[in-house]
Amino acid sequence: MTRGAAILAAAALSLAGAMAVRATPPAEVAQAVVAGDTMPRVLSEYGFFADAPAQVPARNVVPYRLNTPLYSDGAEKLRFIYLPEGERLAADGEGLLEFPVGAAMIKTFAFGEGADRRLIETRVLLHRAEGWVALPYIWNEEQTEATLALAGGRKQVTTPAGESISYRIPNKNQCKECHGLQGAVVPIGPKARNLSTEWLADMVAARRLDAMPATHDMLPLWENRDAVPARLAARAYLDVNCAHCHRPGATASNSGLDLRWEQDDPEALGVFKRPVAAGRGSGGHEFSVVPGQPGDSIMVHRMDSVEPGVAMPELGKSTVDEDGLAVVRRWIAEMAPS
Repeated sequence: MTRGAAILAAAALSLAGAMAVRATPPAEVAQAVVAGDTMPRVLSEYGFFADAPAQVPARNVVPYRLNTPLYSDGAEKLRFIYLPEGERLAADGEGLLEFPVGAAMIKTFAFGEGADRRLIETRVLLHRAEGWVALPYIWNEEQTEATLALAGGRKQVTTPAGESISYRIPNKNQCKECHGLQGAVVPIGPKARNLSTEWLADMVAARRLDAMPATHDMLPLWENRDAVPARLAARAYLDVNCAHCHRPGATASNSGLDLRWEQDDPEALGVFKRPVAAGRGSGGHEFSVVPGQPGDSIMVHRMDSVEPGVAMPELGKSTVDEDGLAVVRRWIAEMAPS
């Protein structure tokens, strides 16, 4: 997609989001269910959708997209935010938007296109008085309902690349591996810097966001990855796909890597950094990132693998993200050798 086409697509999505904010679909979200202390057996109990199979949101449920998305075997992601009537998100710089208690995040994973599209799972994050609660739901074959799957599950799917895989739906505890920070479950996706300025402005205009965040350092659109400097595309990719674990206070903080967008220390990003524990995950390489030498970099070796104990990320993929691997290779290749 060209840069102009990507901008038009983003604008269209922003307009769709604005219309969804201001429209009043007939369906109502069950606020007591979202904010309560139960784990609903089926997705429909929440009332998030006016038409669940078509993913048409109910009133106060707003669609959004990310500039640079998380890779999950090429699955299409349908993302939504639910805000109780009269409540707003709060801007906090370029980081995560702050959600009021009683809000929710909904993300549906689908494979296929048009009439062949199949909804596979919907994950919900519920912001309750005691904190965030993560619950996975698996869609039935009839595509009429999704059922709570605390133990996770498997679905046979065909990826956009044509690979037939056993797609893994995480169990409730595995959700904490990516969403865990300082021992608590937190959202990881809707950072102001990874949302379009049009969408943010629409939310402010609709009184669903308290103020326009400072967004001078936005993550690039993934569609434009070949048109922006490799450093920006790669750093955005690592921030979205890796930094929720590889950062201080998260589940992989003991690795010493900090792959957040705002990090600027080369060693924290892996440059000439030796792994904490060497093993087959290193592939015989000495450093996480070797400037000018992607083939000698542990980061590339692990991204290019689907072998358990080697592959990174450990969860959320059964295939190699060739596009993501390409931008990281390009970033490392363009680094000045030391």
